[in-house]
Amino acid sequence: MAGTTLAAGYSGPPAWQWSDLVTSWQLEPVVLAVSVVLAALYALGLVRVRAKDGKWPVGRTAAWFGGLALWVWSTMSGVGVYERILFTDRAAQVVTLLMIVPLLLGMGGPVSLLADAVSERGRERLLKVLRSWPSRILMFPAVSTALLMLPPWLLYFTPLYEHTLTSQSWNMGLHVVLVVLGLSYFWPRLQIDPVAHEYPQLVGLFITMAEVVFDAGLGILLVYGHTTIAEHYYDALNRPWGPSVRQDQVWGGCTLWALGDMAGLPFIAALVRRWMVKGRAETAAVDAAIDAQIARQREAAASAKATAPEGAPLVTATDDDPEMLRPWWLDDPNLAHRFGGGEKA
Repeated sequence: MAGTTLAAGYSGPPAWQWSDLVTSWQLEPVVLAVSVVLAALYALGLVRVRAKDGKWPVGRTAAWFGGLALWVWSTMSGVGVYERILFTDRAAQVVTLLMIVPLLLGMGGPVSLLADAVSERGRERLLKVLRSWPSRILMFPAVSTALLMLPPWLLYFTPLYEHTLTSQSWNMGLHVVLVVLGLSYFWPRLQIDPVAHEYPQLVGLFITMAEVVFDAGLGILLVYGHTTIAEHYYDALNRPWGPSVRQDQVWGGCTLWALGDMAGLPFIAALVRRWMVKGRAETAAVDAAIDAQIARQREAAASAKATAPEGAPLVTATDDDPEMLRPWWLDDPNLAHRFGGGEKA
């Protein structure tokens, strides 16, 4: 970050402008290196899947590379340049790294791609790891939710926040840790990739509502609370432009609140879409099973008719044989009450 002396005691970037989001840049070596490696590995997985004559959704590929690009942009563009100068800038970055980047990476389905790219033996090993007890604990809803909800509170109300402002290593670590924590939440919630245990999608919706409440609580506390976060650090910058330290925190709290809620909307949309796709698949499977059962019953009836002695009475479906072609919805616990089912005649 090139320093520009604008006032006595201040050496930093000039006054922030919207154009800085695309014109101001800095190098963040850790994020850049990790992103390049992950992009290369994903591309290699695509090549191996296609070599097996397999198909991979274009949407997942776009989500993965979009997530990596957003990760780089949020740490190396103007957002990164001003991350230790403006509280508001850091707040927007925290939401992006914790919620938006991991969501896109999770929608990329990297573990599913890995499972399709490796050998059958490698796939079995991967699934064995995913079913292990550490994986089950990490993906348990209460644990994965805590990994998403608690980090912002710990960051802003412990010395961690000021460490990320004063130490380059702590700052780069924050860029990576937030993404890892966010991904540990979205992976089991989206259930695009294999998970240790599948939980109902409705659980994800309830958790998202709770997360909205936590975001609102943190934002309200930053806006209306009497504590100014890292006040001595920001005062020492002696920044001659922009909002006051207190006003900057108010704007940052509003940003954290609003952007956090907005970031949850794509996740809810992804959950609902996943829910609908899974519902259609389950319905198709049930219908196929019913069709197969009907076909077997008809074949059995035709066979019995063909082998029956001449003049012998034919066995047909009667009230004494209620299972013969009984509509499945009359016995379904979720639908029987609508159609007067539940009790067999």
